[in-house]
Amino acid sequence: MSKIKVSDYLIQELYKLGIKDFFGLPGDYCFNIVDSVQNNPNTKWIGCTNELNAGCAADGYARLNGYGALITTYNVGELSAMNPIGGCYSENVPVIHIVGAPKTKYIKSNAVMHHNFCEPDYYAGIRAFENYTEASAFLDEQNAKNEIERVISIMMRTKKPVYIAIPADICDMEIDNEPDIQLPVSDEKTLNEAVEHAVRLIDNSAVPVIIGDFLVERFICKKEFNEFVNTCGIPVTTFIMGKGIIDENSKYFTGSYLGSMENTDVYFQVNNSDCPICVGTVFGDFNTLKYDIRVNPKDHIEILGTVTTIENTVYENVLMKDILTKLSLRVQKRNMKVIKAVPQVCNIEDNDNPLDFEFMFQRFQEFLKEDDCIFSDTGILNFFPPMLNFPRNARWYNQLLWASIGWATPALFGAMVAKPSRRMILLTGEGAHQLTIQSVSNMFYYNLKPIIFVLNNSGYTIERILSKDPKDAYNNIIPWAYTDIIKAFCKKDVFTAKVYTNQEFADVLEIAAEEQKSKLCYIELFTEEMELPYLVKKLYRRNEIKPE
Repeated sequence: MSKIKVSDYLIQELYKLGIKDFFGLPGDYCFNIVDSVQNNPNTKWIGCTNELNAGCAADGYARLNGYGALITTYNVGELSAMNPIGGCYSENVPVIHIVGAPKTKYIKSNAVMHHNFCEPDYYAGIRAFENYTEASAFLDEQNAKNEIERVISIMMRTKKPVYIAIPADICDMEIDNEPDIQLPVSDEKTLNEAVEHAVRLIDNSAVPVIIGDFLVERFICKKEFNEFVNTCGIPVTTFIMGKGIIDENSKYFTGSYLGSMENTDVYFQVNNSDCPICVGTVFGDFNTLKYDIRVNPKDHIEILGTVTTIENTVYENVLMKDILTKLSLRVQKRNMKVIKAVPQVCNIEDNDNPLDFEFMFQRFQEFLKEDDCIFSDTGILNFFPPMLNFPRNARWYNQLLWASIGWATPALFGAMVAKPSRRMILLTGEGAHQLTIQSVSNMFYYNLKPIIFVLNNSGYTIERILSKDPKDAYNNIIPWAYTDIIKAFCKKDVFTAKVYTNQEFADVLEIAAEEQKSKLCYIELFTEEMELPYLVKKLYRRNEIKPE
């Protein structure tokens, strides 16, 4: 039987999941792990500017690739990545966090080593991450191979982040190169029972409706979900975070679910259904527009990654992929009338008025094309894409549940490493951008060419409308010369622009569409302090965007 070093084995098995790029920062305790990445001919080390950015980049990579990986040193490195790993846990993004620790002899002797406390605690990191990961392990001489396989198996099954700490000497220890990763499978008996129950309920219903959401994509079930929709002929909508998981030009797509504020036909169709079929749904506050929905999924059908609930009967160990496949073969084909939401249409001529969201929406809708990926950051720009009508295979990525400002810039970088051929667009406010702007330098370094829009509205506008007084000084931010900073990051050619009027916005979109083919585009958008997207205006007027 052949032998292999522990860290080589870990990288080898992660590559089998499709992880070709490993994000992180090198450190003296994780050199051996990084060496294993670089020594594997199939994998590549992606150095980042800090652990926050590296964690968000691994998140963005995993959203498009299926899985992602982050490497840091222990304590000082890993704790800087806790926020992005928390976001991965919140939103089911399967990222493995690999942490390099000191040699076993120092751990056993409780030696005072750098990156630790005066009274050493080598397990403080793993304890800290237990609430932010689905599984964690600290490798030693006895458990290394089994723990690697256990943790990877759990990540594959749950699509949640996991954590492995490896002492430097354990990295070089040899183990049997005989993989035994447990692939997730359904319990066949329980699966069949769930299918029978669901088919009976769906076929006996008068007005079923399908609600899809982002967990469909996390559990790699877009193909099965779309086949289910097309074979059963039932109207389908998506929550905000799931926008783009179905072709929005499908004859069965009714429109995005935006509560009772917009697309009201969709709202009534969902809330008057006698059989809502919720697939991969998360009933969060922003995702449902402040819980503006009357459906209790457990009273009907709720299909999640590994559990299906039907009329309050829980079917464990039923994989989403398997039950959707079987339902496609069993559910009777419908010929239901699909009421289409009327997309918002503006017919505004180009003008020299100050830049406003109504005009931006119209021109941005025309700007979108098939296969585009949009990343938007927490703030008012997260409420801009939901109103758009997406072309085929366009997708929008956000972090509406965890909602950590600054996520989108490094997440876009990670996504572009995963899929460099897709056109990617970043929508970020200047407040969020200040947290993680260094990731743009990574984009230059790896010759990536996104189109970046930075909204400069002189502060945290989303916080202004949440505050009792929009003029509170703490919602002001330090003004930066953003386009100058970007040029300082790299000597490579870059297209930059500052946009103040509607006409300038229309012009810059035409230019960026061409410039992006050869270079990174960085566009600063200036609006009035309280200029708001359509959905935010409606929430604000209904007093539904105030803090709880």
